[in-house]
Amino acid sequence: MINEETFASRLTSLREQKKVSAREMSLDLGQNGSYINRIENRKAFPSMQCFFYICDYLQISPAAFFDDTTKAPHALDALTELLKNLSIEQLELIAQIAREFSEK
Repeated sequence: MINEETFASRLTSLREQKKVSAREMSLDLGQNGSYINRIENRKAFPSMQCFFYICDYLQISPAAFFDDTTKAPHALDALTELLKNLSIEQLELIAQIAREFSEK
């Protein structure tokens, strides 16, 4: 279950993966420069609308935000988009490679 602490940690992790500062992200979202920092420090919590803006900014779905088993959801989403255009044979080859990586 996600709470303010895990929400803040997940936001920090995803923001750092995007290689953007909390201030830059805040300003890009049209917020006060300390907005994201306040969320990450558990001094504020975003509204539902702002949460959706955060997800759009991070280029992930709300479900991916809460799925902490996926370390880099934006990379996974980008890969998924590329895979949609491949043939069954190509997908099977990629699945085989992925299985080999996961065994190591």
